[in-house]
Amino acid sequence: MRVALLQYPVLWANKEENLRLTCERIRAIAGQVEVALLPEMFTTGFCTDQPELAETTDGDTMHTLQMLADECNIALVGSFICKEESNLQLYNRGFFVKPFETPDFIDKAHLYAHGGEDRFFTAGRERTVVEYLGVKFRLLICYDLRFPVWARQDKENLYDILLVCANWPEVRIAYWDALVAARATENQCYIAAVNIIGEDAMDLHYNGHSIAYDSYLNPLVSFADDEMGTKIAEFDIDRLHHFRKVLPLWQDQDQFAIYD
Repeated sequence: MRVALLQYPVLWANKEENLRLTCERIRAIAGQVEVALLPEMFTTGFCTDQPELAETTDGDTMHTLQMLADECNIALVGSFICKEESNLQLYNRGFFVKPFETPDFIDKAHLYAHGGEDRFFTAGRERTVVEYLGVKFRLLICYDLRFPVWARQDKENLYDILLVCANWPEVRIAYWDALVAARATENQCYIAAVNIIGEDAMDLHYNGHSIAYDSYLNPLVSFADDEMGTKIAEFDIDRLHHFRKVLPLWQDQDQFAIYD
């Protein structure tokens, strides 16, 4: 399973240009990967006070992503600002857009109160595992990374690759580095985590540190500070399953009831 990690600046509140650049970058890797991981809120940046940027799941953003996935035969993963017409609520909604299939959606569960996200969005409650080409994926959205119980493997539905899309600023990047490695270690999984680079409208700097680890915590690909580009991690799923069989630590995990 080949996963592309896309580490780029996100233009603040500029959906049209961010979508255009995303299309350009994905078309450049057509035929090279099965999955491409985009950053959190990839069309807008971490805007938590502009509800006019929200779209439904059948709006321009999702329509463009589905067309792009079909054209390039690549599953696309990330998040965007979503609105539900039925209840008028807004979500930081993750997506897993497969070629020629119905998309899967995963709403961010932990909303970053310090950044006002809890006043803008409604939290998700579903711990969704998505299967694609025989591989099982979980998606965490930025702040979700800090909460190990939320990411914890389920004995009945183990996932293979943990995907993380984020807008994680440089001032807290040491936590990002530690948490990405920790989530991979405790869940005996592969991980691919994508962050942005550049500046936002809140005067925060983002320096990236996107990375992918194998189950032995060897970095498969990594990005230097402020490095811009696309890199491809290749995950050997058979090797992961063998590792879990030889060292089945997941069987001894604590059991948690997150929601009653």
